[in-house]
Amino acid sequence: MFTGIIQAMGQVAAIEAKGIDSRFYIKTADLTLDDVSLGDSIATNGICLTAISLPGDGFWADVSAETLSKTSFRHIKVGSKVNLEKALLPTTHLGGHIVSGHVDGLGKIIERSNAGRSIHFKIQAPKELAKYIAAKGSICVNGISLTVNAVNGAVFELNIVPHTLQETTLFNAQISDEVNLEVDMIARYLERLLLGDKAAEISEQQGVTISLLAENGFLNNA
Repeated sequence: MFTGIIQAMGQVAAIEAKGIDSRFYIKTADLTLDDVSLGDSIATNGICLTAISLPGDGFWADVSAETLSKTSFRHIKVGSKVNLEKALLPTTHLGGHIVSGHVDGLGKIIERSNAGRSIHFKIQAPKELAKYIAAKGSICVNGISLTVNAVNGAVFELNIVPHTLQETTLFNAQISDEVNLEVDMIARYLERLLLGDKAAEISEQQGVTISLLAENGFLNNA
């Protein structure tokens, strides 16, 4: 679990192909790893990665083909800057909101403009995520806990203050860039809770149904 408060900007130092997967070496710059052990989680651009090796100035992590296809990691190259946050501790200040590091979808920056000393962004979210995004609610963008200023359909607006611009990769985010989105998990659990007993029912949307299993010989009809 994380808070969405970025602790450092790291840099991708190496990428190794591992079949259809990849292995990334990420230098952590000012982020100390003295309290990180093998197997610990580090949020990288909002993606929960597991440290499999700790050479000293960074960490190696495996990234699956699924993650590469569903997140902005498919655009990451050697030299790319990434937002980093270590997993929270019981003593961590919860300055942002509860973040799981599981990306719900990709958003696209459709507008960037100056707003005094801040930068105003408009981001197009996938239609299926729009119901989870509320004005003045929380959203995680590339691992950063942010407050939604306004929502219009599946487009939401953010105002990024100078400190956040300086300390995260949003400083060079441009129109058409894809960003990792994680919606507030409370909204997701609330939706499930409101289903009540219907949550236990198998639906067509879930892909695998009783009739499908029977048709393909997985169930004994005798």
